[in-house]
Amino acid sequence: GILHEGPIGVMDGTLSEIGYEELRDKGAKVFDGAAGWLGITDKYWIAALIPGESGYKATFGHYQSNGRDRYQADYLGGVVTVDDGASHANSTRLFAGAKEIDALDRYTEGDVKNNIPPVLLFDRAVDFGVLYFMTKPMFLTLKFFYAHIGNFGIAIMLLTIVVKLLMYPLANKSYHSMAQMRAVQPQMIKIRERYASDQVAMNKEMMALYKREKINPASGCLPILIQMPVFFALYKVLYVTIEMRHAPFFGWLEDLSIADPSNIFTLFGLLPWAHPPMLHIGVLPILFCVTMIVQMKQQPKPTDPVQAKVMAIMPYFFLYLFASFPAGLVLYWVWSNVLSILQQQVITRRHNAKQHRKA
Repeated sequence: GILHEGPIGVMDGTLSEIGYEELRDKGAKVFDGAAGWLGITDKYWIAALIPGESGYKATFGHYQSNGRDRYQADYLGGVVTVDDGASHANSTRLFAGAKEIDALDRYTEGDVKNNIPPVLLFDRAVDFGVLYFMTKPMFLTLKFFYAHIGNFGIAIMLLTIVVKLLMYPLANKSYHSMAQMRAVQPQMIKIRERYASDQVAMNKEMMALYKREKINPASGCLPILIQMPVFFALYKVLYVTIEMRHAPFFGWLEDLSIADPSNIFTLFGLLPWAHPPMLHIGVLPILFCVTMIVQMKQQPKPTDPVQAKVMAIMPYFFLYLFASFPAGLVLYWVWSNVLSILQQQVITRRHNAKQHRKA
């Protein structure tokens, strides 16, 4: 679900991604009157045919050879009638190689220097997914920073700052609401104790308190919800672009597209042993866990004991989850948490000073 590998092409102006299983189980897939290009792709490489004419018949098929599955993409041009003394020329181009964005964009727009016409949606050979409108601009932004700095890790940190600046008004409102929630927490505890046996009355009093203090309890979730598409888009960029492959940061982080190779269970290499995959937690995931704990301490504590227990184990759940994520993605989230902590501290101090002046 993260990446398409297999037959691919642009038919009738739209991208078609065909799964190996579909061809194996349902038979060949045929497009009549096709116009565009067709080929077979994997994560970083593609072989594609770009016919010089439109209205051809494109076929994606499956067969077996020596007991092994084979897949094929080919096309058949239309019938051409040539009068006596006349001539007809047609050309088919082949692209075989790495899916470098600059090269794909160049062919998408057309290479005038080499007399190559535009190839429709050729940049979609890189599986940027349904969030294409975010993933490709995000990659281009990273590439812009990288061109000036020469380090994709620092480029990710600069991208994080850009994201934070874009979301600053919403995040500012959210953190202000958290500071208000923290200030009224003693009142919330009293309401919960007073109406412990009457859930309806408790909720009614809570809503009245929120309204009286002009607090939106849901606003604290908005920055996280908005960051999730950014999170998935960056994950996609790190996973599918060959430019991020083997991109180093500093020290032990020699490839931001894979998980942090360090491991606390081997004392970071001092005790080499064949540990199971579940016992692999690197430095970056640990830093993420620490920053998440600090963030949660800045937020008002849940008054519900069950919710409080769930929130207490959340950082450790995400610690194991993030341990297998690309290092570049965890770097983004750690740096984002650090910036959020600083922003929350500033807003909380301002709120406390404002409340002190009122008192």
